[in-house]
Amino acid sequence: MGIARTALCTAMWMMGAAGLAAPAHAAPADEALRSAATKEQPAVIDTLRELVTTESGSTDHEGVATVMTYLEQRLRTLDANVDRVASATGGPDLVRGVFTGNGALKVMLIAHADTVYDRGTLAKEPYHQKGNLLYGPGIADDKGGIAVILHAMALLKARGWSDYAVVTVLFNPDEEIGSPGSGETIATLAAEHDVVLSFEPSPAKAVIEHEGVLLSAAGTSQVRMTVQGLSAHAGAAPEQGRNALVELAHQVLQTKDVAAGVPGAQLNWTTASAGTARNQIPERAEAGGDVRVMQADSNDNLLAALQAKVKESPLVPDTTTTVTLEPLRPIYVAGERGRALADLARAIYGELDGRTLLMHPTTNGGTDAGFAGRSGKAAVLEGLGLAGWGYHARNEYIEIDSIPPRLYLASRMLIELGKRAHAPSR
Repeated sequence: MGIARTALCTAMWMMGAAGLAAPAHAAPADEALRSAATKEQPAVIDTLRELVTTESGSTDHEGVATVMTYLEQRLRTLDANVDRVASATGGPDLVRGVFTGNGALKVMLIAHADTVYDRGTLAKEPYHQKGNLLYGPGIADDKGGIAVILHAMALLKARGWSDYAVVTVLFNPDEEIGSPGSGETIATLAAEHDVVLSFEPSPAKAVIEHEGVLLSAAGTSQVRMTVQGLSAHAGAAPEQGRNALVELAHQVLQTKDVAAGVPGAQLNWTTASAGTARNQIPERAEAGGDVRVMQADSNDNLLAALQAKVKESPLVPDTTTTVTLEPLRPIYVAGERGRALADLARAIYGELDGRTLLMHPTTNGGTDAGFAGRSGKAAVLEGLGLAGWGYHARNEYIEIDSIPPRLYLASRMLIELGKRAHAPSR
């Protein structure tokens, strides 16, 4: 999950004081749970070390599979009924752990095991601690979220909590590339639950002063621009060719700001390829772009605008430019029921000496909460992982002092949701 830093920070500070304040009359903390969450911190750090020192970039199927086997073992240790769910794309399986209780709540907890980092990154950016910060590739996004789930469930197991019908834990192997193999599984399983809690990281306190949760996130799409030209000998007869690479460069420049005129859309061209031989005029060239959308009609409107723009003024005669757009991940909007979950989270944070919990309004980063909320059947809340920063960049870290409060939050939310979910008496 990527966070648009400037937009997020600006939006946060523009929020009114009422959106930031803790409840005026916070309930007393569950001291036993609070103490247990604090004592659990060293074990969480051990888990983070084990997770981070196993590299698991999205395309590193061996590394992802190793992490998934580790997670399967951890869930079995917690007495979950564990199985594998096949990826729709043939990549590493999802890991699902199901806990069965004697209450009414049906809740799913989700986090992803893949990272954006290529194998070998760990050698350049090793796992290490510096003061209150713990560094390592993927430690915040999203191995910190995995650790919160595992250890919150461990705390609840030690407590003997069973006030739920089903708790499903689902770990995803391909979130960072748009969840092509797992998105439909997430959507299908989410529709079978009352609540879905997603454990992407919260921005670090060093960035936005307080930990928080997330109320909306962009949908993601990919756009492709293909230029068909004509090959020719680059030295002897270049004029007989139609250079697709030159036309592609022209069209990329011509369309780079098109999204500015499409409400709720953002486009960045990010990849390109052309030709296979130095001495041949390339007859085909292709560019790919990252699209973020915040409105239901943004994809269609952006595609129409791009298709119109490439027809306006081609540079290389007798070339054909085609633009296509493929939606990947749905928009996440907490809505009224998700906002109620956020209000509950804020009240629980208020139990911790009046601690403030921010409600981040939006981000251009994509999240599997979009798949979880697609059917509209489950209430969904995002951003329950550890506080950290540097996602998708260098020196990614989590703040160690966020571990106890985030464990307390996840555990207390489940306890409270279990109390509220009891079916009415007949």
